[in-house]
Amino acid sequence: MKMFLIVYSREADEDVLSAFKSSGIKGYTKMQEVRGEGKDTEPKLGTHIWPGMNNILFLVMEDGAVQQARDLINKLKQERPRAGIKGFLIPLEDCV
Repeated sequence: MKMFLIVYSREADEDVLSAFKSSGIKGYTKMQEVRGEGKDTEPKLGTHIWPGMNNILFLVMEDGAVQQARDLINKLKQERPRAGIKGFLIPLEDCV
């Protein structure tokens, strides 16, 4: 099993969620109003100097679904280049 941690601009939330749901990848946990700085985008710190915030999705999946999720993340990055979409693949030892 694997876990994808996906960080993206809050403004892209509807596009990201609907893309995963329409592809058949449904189960997720979402964290909202996450702040941070990345390498490729402006900081999103929720302040008047650095406005904006991110959301994070956690998606747990079987190894066979990983490529589909990876392809979907790459497609979203192309469609929304300013949304700062990043996917991190994490090995998952167990789910209880």
